[in-house]
Amino acid sequence: MDEVPGSVGTSASFSLRLGQTIFSSASLLFMSLGVEFYSYTAFCYLVTIMGLVIPWSFSLALVDGYSVLVKCPLRQPGILLIIVLGDWVLSILTLAAASSTVGVVDVLLKSNTSYYPIKFCSRYQISAAMAFLSWFLSFGSFLFNLWLLPKL
Repeated sequence: MDEVPGSVGTSASFSLRLGQTIFSSASLLFMSLGVEFYSYTAFCYLVTIMGLVIPWSFSLALVDGYSVLVKCPLRQPGILLIIVLGDWVLSILTLAAASSTVGVVDVLLKSNTSYYPIKFCSRYQISAAMAFLSWFLSFGSFLFNLWLLPKL
């Protein structure tokens, strides 16, 4: 059977999962540095979704790392289906959280009131950018694994 680069159990998948974990952690860190992030639902939503993405990506990075070390890729259709569905759901939720955060930050920056200092808004922008990067890697993992699913 052909090995799809980026599918579960490959070194490319390990890199994708590690990148997801790093970018999601950075997004959560930058959002949590803001004192008043809980004032807006979009910011709380981003924190919640990043709190789901981090353990998902980290645990699958561990599985990928183990599969690479023992040279035994994971090729069971049921497990791969769960991974594909999990990646799909989390990538949609991550995109929604990052987009809503960018929308709220844009409104805060364009409002005439100085309720939030620029330094807080820039932290929120960096957090949203990290969430978009995490989404990009998550969606890539979803597509690679979806591509492998019919071959099993």
